[in-house]
Amino acid sequence: DLSWLYEDVLYLHKHTFHVCKIMGSPELPLLSKPGDVIIGGAFSIHSQVSQHPLLFTEKPTDMECSSVNLREFRFAQTMIFAIEEINQKGLLPNISIGYRIYDNCGSTLKSMRSVMGLMNGGAAESSDRCSGQASVHAVIGESESSSTVILSRTTGPFELPVISHSATCECLSNRKEYPSFFRTIASDLHQSRALAYLVKHFGWTWVGTVNSDSEYGNNGMAIFLAAAQEEGICVEYSEKFHRTEREKLKKVVEVVRKGTAKVIIGFLSHVEMNEFLEEMSLQNVTGLQFIGVESWMTADSLITPTSFSVLGGALGFAVPKANITGHDSFLLREYWETDIMCRYARGNGMETAKCKDDHFLYELKDHVEDVAELRYSTNIYKAVYAVAHALLSLLKCSEHQGCDKTVAITPGQVVKSLKMVNFTIKTGDQVWFDRTGAAVARYEVINWQRGSNGLIEFKPVGHYDASQPPGQRFVLQSEEITWPEGKQQVPVSQCSESCHPGTHKVLQKGRPVCCYDCSPCPEGEISNRTDSNGCIKCPEEYWSNENRTMCVIKSIEFLSFSDVMCKVLVFFTVLGAGLTISAAILFFYHKDTPLVKANNSELSFLLLLSLSLCFLCSLTFIGRPSEWSCMLRHTAFGITFVLCISCVLGKTIVVLMAFRATLPGSNVMKWFGPVQQRLSVLAFTLVQVVICILWLTINPPVPFKNMSHYKEKIILECALGSAIGFWAVLGYIGLLALLCFVLAFLARKLPDNFNEAKFITFSMLIFCAVWITFIPAYVSSPGKFTVAVEIFAILASSYGLLFCIFVPKCHVIVFKPELNTKKFLMGKT
Repeated sequence: DLSWLYEDVLYLHKHTFHVCKIMGSPELPLLSKPGDVIIGGAFSIHSQVSQHPLLFTEKPTDMECSSVNLREFRFAQTMIFAIEEINQKGLLPNISIGYRIYDNCGSTLKSMRSVMGLMNGGAAESSDRCSGQASVHAVIGESESSSTVILSRTTGPFELPVISHSATCECLSNRKEYPSFFRTIASDLHQSRALAYLVKHFGWTWVGTVNSDSEYGNNGMAIFLAAAQEEGICVEYSEKFHRTEREKLKKVVEVVRKGTAKVIIGFLSHVEMNEFLEEMSLQNVTGLQFIGVESWMTADSLITPTSFSVLGGALGFAVPKANITGHDSFLLREYWETDIMCRYARGNGMETAKCKDDHFLYELKDHVEDVAELRYSTNIYKAVYAVAHALLSLLKCSEHQGCDKTVAITPGQVVKSLKMVNFTIKTGDQVWFDRTGAAVARYEVINWQRGSNGLIEFKPVGHYDASQPPGQRFVLQSEEITWPEGKQQVPVSQCSESCHPGTHKVLQKGRPVCCYDCSPCPEGEISNRTDSNGCIKCPEEYWSNENRTMCVIKSIEFLSFSDVMCKVLVFFTVLGAGLTISAAILFFYHKDTPLVKANNSELSFLLLLSLSLCFLCSLTFIGRPSEWSCMLRHTAFGITFVLCISCVLGKTIVVLMAFRATLPGSNVMKWFGPVQQRLSVLAFTLVQVVICILWLTINPPVPFKNMSHYKEKIILECALGSAIGFWAVLGYIGLLALLCFVLAFLARKLPDNFNEAKFITFSMLIFCAVWITFIPAYVSSPGKFTVAVEIFAILASSYGLLFCIFVPKCHVIVFKPELNTKKFLMGKT
């Protein structure tokens, strides 16, 4: 923990001490060159550091660096190349730029010593006093976010600008904590969200994540997890480790091996990724789809004989590469001439090189051939030029007079000037910094493939540009992607199988939202896409099909002539009307016989007419309901039945009056003669007509789509309109029928061989029984059966009147004419 050192530095700055004593030997730069303006650099040119155990009884020994990191060495050489190019071009006339490049050996402690060397002049061996001001005007570096955080926190109080080429941690965007930090790369805020979009694009909802236990890994993974949750992506496990935690790494790989997720998000630095890759190879974990970040997607150090079995088909983001003219030849010369690497010699006009290690020579050769993969090197090139352009305005440079060397430039002024730089380098890239000090987010989408020559290639298959509108930022050529183990189809990584259309997801209790069961949609609801979170209710007049994938219009049900039941009812209707007409013809043919005359032939014919109308009115209940049919069916039924009952009632009264007239001195029949009989029938019928007119005027029956009784179909029926009107019509018919029954019952035992009152009593008894049972049946019957019940009641009551009143008479007329005499009717035989 170096926080104590940071606090001491801040304390010294606030109290502006002018004298301080350097404790121990100052840190020396690995590469340096004097100049009017000095730019500092910090790179991990060696990747490992070793030191003897620290004892409090003796002075600590110097750290020993080993294992040259050719990638970082290339970064340092790119910085030198950019400075040399600026000096040669004269971007700052009569001003030379020098450099002081330190090697932190991948150690935070070494990195802190490098920072102190940059700020205190470093090579102040002849003095034990601090300079009071940093000896450099800006610092380029470091590569990793964790080291850059230490560098920026230390230099921040002194307003010394730090420009990183690859530190992407979003934490560095905090301008309050890092006011003088800049970077020529975008922060992980964009990359982490782009990772979530990439995962979502291929339909992966079940992933595992592994990240470096550092500012870089932890911050980047936190942003990804938040973005993944917004996109509906679930994380099976989220593991992290540090490069020094070997046992923790083994446990992390064990978790990956046992996991069910087929897609792994690796938010790791290239050093941790190298360790992770080695352990994955040892445990033989293959066939997983890796999604990588810019720190390791194009790291050639990961290419080993066994790495493709693990990372083959890996997909992820990388910093866009560029080609800087002259850079490759400069690196080639520097690689072979640097004392750190080889000793250069000439002989006989030929150039040769003598290196310390032949194996190292081949490794060096691979790096030289890979200079076209300029990704982070381009960012370093931009950073150096950004400092130069910032100094250009501060030194008051002009083409004719050059730059003013007498101008004293403070690091704080460089910070302010860097915020305003805006220029274009020779590759065509525009360089400027946003409000957080970062560059615009632009990435290439890289796919690990094996080329035709058998070598591993970093194949660009798309790009991401945050400067574009939201719908145009992400471009991907999916057909060019190679998937793990050479598969042609996109890998599937889901906690649960996809729910097909017609079903919806039901979350499993206690598990992430991506783990679910598929449940069929309820009746009346559908889902027409895969993995639907819920079902959509069909519109009112629609219903779900059998598969619950689409809404279809509901079937409409009414009593149609095509129904078998309807055909039966029509048959009995026609039969009843035919029998009634036949009876009327028979009565007309025998109208002069005593039997016909004795039973009031005029009322009999009127009754037969009304009965035939009663039979025929049932036909109005069949067919598709319309406004006219709905009004006709109920009024026709009500009026014809009242006419029928009125005739029966008239016949009953005639029977009673006839027997009263036989009494001595009785003159009753003159008060109920034919005229009165006709008027009574007309009066009784007119009452029903008035009731029907009022019903049709106030609130008539209308067609109605009944969708409450059945969910899957529509019952097309006639709504009663006014229920009072409907029950008034039925009630009036019932009242007349009851009155007729009472009168007929009183006259049933009058002396006569063919007393019609007996038959009327039976007919009214049947009539009342039918309509009393009709009411509950009518109310409880569903759909078209309601109409069928009403028709049945009409037919049953009509047949009851026909059979009870007229069949016995017809039987006598046809089969027993000897009984059709006045004597028999008077009961004298």
